[in-house]
Amino acid sequence: MKRSKRTLRRHRSSRRDFIKKSAVATAAVVAGCAPGVTETITQPGVAPGAAAGVMGANDRLHVGFIGVGGQGFNSHVGTVKKHGADQNVIGAAVCDVWSKRAERARVELELPEKDAYIDYRRVLDRDDIDAVFIGTVDHWHTKIAIDAMEAGKHVYCEKPMTRYLDEAFRIHDTVKRTGKVFQIGSQYCSEGKWHTAADVIRDGRIGAPVLGQNSYCRNAPDGEWNYEIDPELTPDVMDWKSWLGPVSDRPFSADHYHRWRKYYPYCCGILGDLLAHRIHPLLIATGNAEFPSRVVCLGTRKVTTDRDVTDNTQLLAEFPSGLSILVTGSTVNEQGLDQVIRGHEATLYFGGNAVELRPERPFADLVDPESYDNIEPGVSIPAHVANWYDGIRNGIVTNGNIDVAVKAQTIISLAEMSERLGEMMHFDAETRTVTGGGGKVIDPITYGTLELS
Repeated sequence: MKRSKRTLRRHRSSRRDFIKKSAVATAAVVAGCAPGVTETITQPGVAPGAAAGVMGANDRLHVGFIGVGGQGFNSHVGTVKKHGADQNVIGAAVCDVWSKRAERARVELELPEKDAYIDYRRVLDRDDIDAVFIGTVDHWHTKIAIDAMEAGKHVYCEKPMTRYLDEAFRIHDTVKRTGKVFQIGSQYCSEGKWHTAADVIRDGRIGAPVLGQNSYCRNAPDGEWNYEIDPELTPDVMDWKSWLGPVSDRPFSADHYHRWRKYYPYCCGILGDLLAHRIHPLLIATGNAEFPSRVVCLGTRKVTTDRDVTDNTQLLAEFPSGLSILVTGSTVNEQGLDQVIRGHEATLYFGGNAVELRPERPFADLVDPESYDNIEPGVSIPAHVANWYDGIRNGIVTNGNIDVAVKAQTIISLAEMSERLGEMMHFDAETRTVTGGGGKVIDPITYGTLELS
């Protein structure tokens, strides 16, 4: 097979030069800067000098916590409690519709009683709050995130970004308009190996990307998300109507409150909770995150029948570039897929904090095998949170920025629609139009209001 000298030079480029470039990129991730970014810039799509409110590198950040249940307390409050002094960050206010949880977070942060709230709007009213962590149930993410940015706050929002697709674009448009720094709460976005892969792929070392695969599989004998129900939870000590928010009115249920990830009105199960952690990094690793052109998803619920959501799910998404991704998830079997990105000329294999490039057989004489080991950071919530702080202080593009987050949410939302409606979903990114079988236009807003429970 003959190749032009230019093509051969591309494949024979110095390994030393590439490793040096990868080391710089990885160091950038550790420092909180997206790989390839060598200067201070604002969020994607926001003009330099827009109202991003970039702070000084040494400015102290005052943060609020909205939703301090499991993730909100353990990961958000816990990270600030442990690392706040080193990162020059102060937890200044907490909020939860259940007073017990708000009080627990207040005590953990050693705040006075006046700094614990039931109504999140009181946190946003405070001029001393620079940014907020959102750790609420999924169906509240959109309203709180938008209100926070309108109030001048930067946002760290747990995954999935939204409950329904139309909401994702409402958050996206608000970020672009306000210039506030947004970070999706999937710590895998800051895992160094995905950024190393992005450099490899952008450098053309695997040829045209063809297929990426990943999985998140667990096996819960008693059923995933069957968290312990606190006997102290009653309608008298929490604001049930506020917790429901946009969800249609229904009687108080401690089971729905503690185990909401099992029920469709509040979430999309495996897709939003587990597979979000696999979709975001795959998009980052491509080096050029795209909206999907079509998505199909299958799901079954055969082992754990005490829920609406599936316990076994497979997702396939296609992109305009020709790349496809396959992601599978399970809560009833823990055997997953290898983490792989296949290219026309070489394949990337991921393991732990390492990436290995293996040439495809027909290109073995043109592509050198490579190994990149001990890539930092690993999976780390503190590192991901620090990356958000760096975006606020220095204006760098966060690893879980809105452009990555909205594309991942589009995949998640289309997958849910595909599985539940039994159709392949097509997406036009220019018009934000979703069509199903036979070209039928599906209104994401109407779909969302049905709740389909």
